[in-house]
Amino acid sequence: MTRRCSRASASMRSRSRSNPAPCMPRSSNPARPKRPPDRGAMAAAPHSRPDLLARLAAAQAERGRASLLRRLRTVEAVDGATVVVDGRRLTNFASNDYLGLAQHPALREALVRAAASWGVGASAAHLLGGHRDEHAALEVALARWTGRERALLFSTGYMANLGVASALLGADDLCVQDKLNHASLLDAARLADCTLKRYLHADIASAARQLEARPAAAALLASDGVFSMDGDVAPLRELAALARAQHATLMIDDAHGLGVLGPDGAGSVAEARLSQDDVPVLMGTLGKSLGVAGAFVAGSAALIDGLVQSARTFVYTTALPPALAAATRAAIDIARFEGWRRDRLALLVAHFRDGAAARGIPLLSSRTPIQPVLVGDAMAALACSQRLEAAGLYVPAIRPPTVPQGQARLRVVLSALHAESDVEKLLDALAGTAR
Repeated sequence: MTRRCSRASASMRSRSRSNPAPCMPRSSNPARPKRPPDRGAMAAAPHSRPDLLARLAAAQAERGRASLLRRLRTVEAVDGATVVVDGRRLTNFASNDYLGLAQHPALREALVRAAASWGVGASAAHLLGGHRDEHAALEVALARWTGRERALLFSTGYMANLGVASALLGADDLCVQDKLNHASLLDAARLADCTLKRYLHADIASAARQLEARPAAAALLASDGVFSMDGDVAPLRELAALARAQHATLMIDDAHGLGVLGPDGAGSVAEARLSQDDVPVLMGTLGKSLGVAGAFVAGSAALIDGLVQSARTFVYTTALPPALAAATRAAIDIARFEGWRRDRLALLVAHFRDGAAARGIPLLSSRTPIQPVLVGDAMAALACSQRLEAAGLYVPAIRPPTVPQGQARLRVVLSALHAESDVEKLLDALAGTAR
């Protein structure tokens, strides 16, 4: 019996060597017995390595002591310019829905029609079958609106900025940015492993010094078009002239300018009459003035073709739902051709600023729907926000590190959906809060 088993085993081993299993890799190294764990190293590790979750909890506790703890709140319902939070209906002065399109019937209908045709999700990355007719049509519409040769969709503005930086910048390159740029631009430069230099806010001479310090390095000069926490507009024509003089590539993040500024709402770059040659890289988002979600980068065919190949946040993620692309095209038509929405915003901005001046309410300089009320102390800003909420107004406090230390504020955001009576109520409440 033992001999027969041995022969059978030897025969099986021989057949296995002559006919290896298909698709199974051969190993050149025979399996070795596992070494027993080093008990000394295992015992030492807990005493020498910090606990990451404990460190995160300690940082959170410190933020709480400094009145800087962020709070996630659920909006239970939305109706025009009002929201329901914790069961209370509040007039919303925090939304970036500048033109009032997020609930527009035309967008809803476009979304439902496209969902009926395409389903809900794209189910794949753009390069693997996720790029549908709706995406292609939206890219054409965005390029035409912004006066660019081509456009490319991204899932979010954050991903668009990271994708551009990963494609354009490397370890030997320079990225020069405004100190108040959005976090996504700053993070994009850090993740690109280039040298990041920041210049004083809106200070062209400061930007020039940063570029001149490394004249031989390939350089990207990047700025917000409209600054999200201050509401002011970047000195775009001066930045374009500087980039040209320094042979740097200019990138503008126009997330808060698109739809609000410029002819047909084409944004701050269009308002400044800057061409594709002046601003080779233009980023915009679809979730603010357009009321949907997502982002795009617009520029030359060479830029877009390069991003398709090298922007990791485009290549390695699922495409936006086609129905959102359809809703965005409907939003672009409204944003372009219903100029009364921008006219109304301008009237509301003027109303708010005039009323604030008459009541002695301190505002930062801004001609956009973003109207920051400077408070200074983080705890005081939080208390002001809570008093406004008690009066039926939703105006969250913006505190460090989102804004610099000592510059906590109430970020008032106006929408075409607001009535003059809403603005008056806010002004009276702010004046009472200040007293």
